[in-house]
Amino acid sequence: MSPQTTIVLLLQGLSLFSLVLASDPDPVQDFCIPNPTPTSPTTPKHVTAATTIHPCKDAAEATAGDFVFSGMKTPGNFSETGFASIPVNPTTFPGLNTMGMSFVRADFKPGAINPPHFHPRATEIAHVVEGRLYAGFVDSNNKVFARVLEKGEVMVFPRGLMHFQMNVGEVPATIFGSFNSQNPGSQRIPAAVFGSGIDNSLLEKAFGLSSKEIVMMRRKFDPKATVKP
Repeated sequence: MSPQTTIVLLLQGLSLFSLVLASDPDPVQDFCIPNPTPTSPTTPKHVTAATTIHPCKDAAEATAGDFVFSGMKTPGNFSETGFASIPVNPTTFPGLNTMGMSFVRADFKPGAINPPHFHPRATEIAHVVEGRLYAGFVDSNNKVFARVLEKGEVMVFPRGLMHFQMNVGEVPATIFGSFNSQNPGSQRIPAAVFGSGIDNSLLEKAFGLSSKEIVMMRRKFDPKATVKP
């Protein structure tokens, strides 16, 4: 085998290996209802059942209730912008543990939006249960794929691509979203840019905004931050 062929096969193998590692691991049993252990004083606050695989409790102790979730019957708490969401993962629904999936209920008052955001570890499928929503995503060539979705329609948002929704109807709208990871992650673009502590001078150059405008944006997306013009 020539050195060139060996290198090509090695690169192909590494590519396949990286794709395998990018997914949730396959379960090795029928199910795994988490059996949480007491939190250690050194355990980071952000570590939850969604980010940690706990030992499984004895399958004989599992009940039907472990595989049923009733917390999506009504909307969650609405923000000042008229948007509400109920994320569902193994933290709130133990039966999802190791299944490689999670979901969310999102509600929009008329005119409300779910701002541009992305999920680094999952593709999302959104089903419009009620109302009309303008929804879409932007690919890596900055091409937007968007349209108004009617009740009963479904749209897919590829993993890692920025997407958004806005209620364009005169009545409340509801979508149910499903992810192919039990911990899809979510990063909102406005908050990531203006609420994360990126240096002001960089933001001024990147967006063509004045120092005063940057401060205004910071106060909007990170009210706890202390910023000066």
